[in-house]
Parts: sequence; structure tokens; C-alpha cells
Amino acid sequence: MAVTLVLIRHAKSDWSVPITDRDRPLAKRGRKQAPATGEWIAAHLPPIDLAVVSVAARARQTWERVSRALPDGIEQVESATAYTLDGRDLRDLVASLPPSAQVVALVGHNPAAEELIEELTGEWVPMPTSSVAVIELPDWPAASRGEGRLRAAGRPADDRWPVRLDSD
Repeated sequence: MAVTLVLIRHAKSDWSVPITDRDRPLAKRGRKQAPATGEWIAAHLPPIDLAVVSVAARARQTWERVSRALPDGIEQVESATAYTLDGRDLRDLVASLPPSAQVVALVGHNPAAEELIEELTGEWVPMPTSSVAVIELPDWPAASRGEGRLRAAGRPADDRWPVRLDSD
């Protein structure tokens, strides 16, 4: 049975705050963007079993706002591995996801998000803040072999860049 990765790039962060990168919060625009991503996920995707969220404050705050539109009870794990700029790190993380999870949300950063999509599907798509990409894989270990298929990509909060949904 196929598995689904819901890759979410954190919403717009606040660069005006003089703190470490890891502690940087969402900007006002980011706080407004993230709920639309959650609403789109709730309307178009099966329920999420597991959320793997970068330890960065902006990623945790993004998931908090995204998840408000989703059913309660989603298991959440904070991951230092997801706090990376390297798509191969994310690929390895995806390949090691538990087989019991059929639909996993991964909340992370760029350029790792764009690199991961390309590693898994052979396609490059832009991942601006608060965007989502949905990738179907035969199973989680298939991530190591690049056997994914891009099902959707876009930023739900941005009417100028609508989400694409592959109906196959």
C-alpha cells in the first residue's frame, strides 16, 4: 500500500527579531499564511497519522497553525534532523519513517524541501513559505530509491500560485 508525504515549508518568519535562527518566530504574514495550508490539507488529503516537525520555532509555530484545521489526535514528533538545509538529510528521514504511518506531514525548511522533492520525484518545484507538496511513495524506504510521484504542489494562501492536484 502506498504512503503519502505531505511536505510543508514553514510560513514566513520574522527576520527583525535579533535572536538565533533556531528561535526565529513567524512574522505576521506567516501567522496569516499557515491556516490556509491546513485548510487545504483538510479538504484534499486523507487524515495525517504523524507530523514530523523541525525543532525551529517557526516550523513548530507553522504546524501549530496548520494543525488547527485538522482532526485532533495527530501524533507529533519534533526532529532535529528536519532542521536542515540538505535534502538528503530529509530523504534519509523519510526513508526511516515507521511503516505504521500511512500519511506523514514533514514541516521543514528550504532549500532542503525543494531538494527533497527533486530527490524523490525527479521534478523541481518552488517551495516558498507556507507551501505544500504531496508526494506518493510505494513505501517509506522507497525514498532512498527516488521512487516518489508528485501529486500536488503549491501555496494555498496565494491565489496567484494555485495548488496543483494530480488526480491520477
